Amino acid sequence: MTSVGNDSLNTRRTLNVDGTDYDYFSLPAASEGGLGDLSRLPYSLKVLLENLLRHEDGRSVTTDDVKAVAAWLQDQRSDQEIAYRPARVLMQDFTGVPAVVDLAAMREAVVAMGGDPKKINPLSPVDLVIDHSVMVDHAGTADSLAKNIELEFDRNGERYAFLRWGQGAFDNSAWYRQGPASAIRSMWNIWPR
Repeated sequence: MTSVGNDSLNTRRTLNVDGTDYDYFSLPAASEGGLGDLSRLPYSLKVLLENLLRHEDGRSVTTDDVKAVAAWLQDQRSDQEIAYRPARVLMQDFTGVPAVVDLAAMREAVVAMGGDPKKINPLSPVDLVIDHSVMVDHAGTADSLAKNIELEFDRNGERYAFLRWGQGAFDNSAWYRQGPASAIRSMWNIWPR
């Protein structure tokens, strides 16, 4: 595993599973290293503390930041800002679609200014979950499913085409040459109907 933080509190440990090593940052080791009894921290603060230990770099996350979370137990409050860095972001389609639009627009603007669009990427891996209900307009006939699917694509085809385009947009360097608008139109034309 690639080393991320400074680990000044010596909390990095290794777990071997079926011959593969995984690094993690141990809260019991942090307790032994001078942070006190962390077992009484709420689970949410334990998650934040482990995240700080993992990302401690002396600049964006310092040892004082780590100690401030541990010190929460004294008064059950803290005025210290927490530099939380999620390892992965999960977005539902109503927030994820605008995020893909924003990234595409930023990349297009960078190209217009003569820059490298590959520099515009999410800092954390993102999973976009499309949780969509299909409306039922037709029922009780042999062709109900086909009619409902046809209406579904008529109503949401552009959105689906855009998401399909966006799925590969940040792995494919060709998309920014044609631009998002023309990519959406061409995806709509090849979308199975």
